[in-house]
Amino acid sequence: MGIQTRGLCLEQWQQRLTLCRRRTPRCWLVSHNFWGFLKILHLFLDECNPILFQPICMEHPLESEAVTFQASETQNNLQRILDSCSKFAEVGDVTEAENSILELVTFLGSLLDAALSEPDNEHAENTAFEALSTIHRYICSPSIGQEVVDALSFELPKAVSKFASISSRFLDMAVSIIDQFITKCNPRDMLSILCNTLVCSSKMTKAGSYIVPPLSGLSKVFVLIKRHHFKQVKEAVPIILNELKAVSLESDDAELEDVFDKAVEVANSIYKVCITLEGVANEKLRALLGLYVLQCLALVSASLSYEASGCHSLVLQLSQISSYCGLSYLSLLTTYDVESVAGSIFGGKDDNYMLCLSHVKHGAALSVIWGHVSDEVARTAKEDLIAIKDELCNNQTKRWQAIGTLKHVLSFVNLPWELKTHTINYLLRITEGVSGNYEDEHSEWSSYMPTLFSALQAVKIVIICAPDSELRKKSFVVLKGVLADIPISERFDILKALITNTDSSSMIAIFIDLVRREMHTELRSSTSTGRNVPQIDSKTYPDISFWTPSVLELVELVLRPPQGGPPSLPEQSDAVLSALNLYRFVLMTESTENTNRTGVLSRSSLLKAYNEWLLPLRTLVTGIVAENKNDYDELAVDTLCTLNPLELVLYRCIELVEEKLKQST
Repeated sequence: MGIQTRGLCLEQWQQRLTLCRRRTPRCWLVSHNFWGFLKILHLFLDECNPILFQPICMEHPLESEAVTFQASETQNNLQRILDSCSKFAEVGDVTEAENSILELVTFLGSLLDAALSEPDNEHAENTAFEALSTIHRYICSPSIGQEVVDALSFELPKAVSKFASISSRFLDMAVSIIDQFITKCNPRDMLSILCNTLVCSSKMTKAGSYIVPPLSGLSKVFVLIKRHHFKQVKEAVPIILNELKAVSLESDDAELEDVFDKAVEVANSIYKVCITLEGVANEKLRALLGLYVLQCLALVSASLSYEASGCHSLVLQLSQISSYCGLSYLSLLTTYDVESVAGSIFGGKDDNYMLCLSHVKHGAALSVIWGHVSDEVARTAKEDLIAIKDELCNNQTKRWQAIGTLKHVLSFVNLPWELKTHTINYLLRITEGVSGNYEDEHSEWSSYMPTLFSALQAVKIVIICAPDSELRKKSFVVLKGVLADIPISERFDILKALITNTDSSSMIAIFIDLVRREMHTELRSSTSTGRNVPQIDSKTYPDISFWTPSVLELVELVLRPPQGGPPSLPEQSDAVLSALNLYRFVLMTESTENTNRTGVLSRSSLLKAYNEWLLPLRTLVTGIVAENKNDYDELAVDTLCTLNPLELVLYRCIELVEEKLKQST
């Protein structure tokens, strides 16, 4: 039963007042009966709990959803705790005030637990929402002292943000409560408080929803700070980015759209501060904003569904801010140095700061790829993609730099395959039909080789893992295009490194086959004229040939692995077959040409191949075939089919070696 008022319960009074409002004509209000109506209303107000009618003066729009409080134990406890907070804060009793605030936080925690433990319990949810509504009205009250607001501001932002995961109305109420603190408290104090609130997200089960209210608050605080803008923003940005990175790996799309909406609001807020500054302060803050935008772009691309309209909208907004920061597509692909920019902002290489910028390089590459994907994004960024493509095609150094930047998209596991597909398509455009310019110094080549090697490694991963054959084919074309762009003197070492650092038998086979094709191309270019094959001055670059003893080292890597013993079959059958084909090709070509550039025809080399590579492999293959020839299950049949071509090439190699050994005696 609700509050009793002159024989009628509260619910009955509410029903009568509502009925009066609906049925009473406007003219009745000006009649003498109007005064009787006021007397009834006056008696009602006198005998009811006054807190019920506070919304008449300061009701938040969301509070219309709340059911009017009953005189319950929950309400009484909340009011008692708030009164206690006020009393002790006003008299300056810090210890007791802190105890009261701790009691308030604990009390709110119990309401939160009740609402979360029973998601279908509407009463528990409404009780929790009414409590937040009461706190909002309490903070809004003009009679509340500043010392009380300041005391509550230290803990309540964390406490109310925890409710954001229940529903959108709780999220909006938490944002509104934090907004009141921002209005009434010192902005610099609130900046520190909200950053501290963010850091606590690691303890929350729904961290994505939890960080939305403090992010929203930070976007409003930045523009209220009057002095030392760069210093304040510099301290906050790493905290924001670390929390965004943490939640983006754990939350679902629905939560993350709200999170990144607020993250973009933060970027817009920093932008508004930037345009009010001049000189060095503006330059530093713009540079920091650029890092923030690129990191956010990478996280948005990796966390939200590629098809989601919200994802494209966020990318569009971030691209616009990126353009303001002076981050052109060409500079992002070629000369943008994250470490250098971060060092100028944070002062030296600080691992703590660099940790929060771990995906800025990915963001730099994705900025260009999103422009390639969407004409609207490219227009917003004010970029001419055709001119950039032409520049990269005509300048080998910039092309190598761009390849080194774009590799970050291909190697980023969390990115959707759609973006990796667009990256492969872009790489096709800038590597298709290019011919290497080898006029630069040899030392200049070497400095780019580690970057190109890691880019080829990233393309290799796409070839292995891509979900559709068309993407795998395109990636293989890119692989060959990048290899063709590498000077011949470096190309063999790159291929050898790829073989050494690959576990996939099929990929090792592909790389060995590329070595054989290079040798075949070189052979054709040396025996024929008029072909469109680049000719390089052997006096200037003496070590350009693939026809060296090093090629036999590749064969040995596969046929006699460094860990000892013959290769594992049938697991390594693709790589073994390719290595045998390469050995046979070299042996037959050197015999036909009557040359021995690789040393394959020397007696010591023939004996090594025969005794250490071929005979142990024959023993292994013969044993596996014998074990499976009488079995007719699927595995045995597959094994025999796999080993059959390998066995044929193996015996042909043995015959050739035996023949050469006889000739050498």
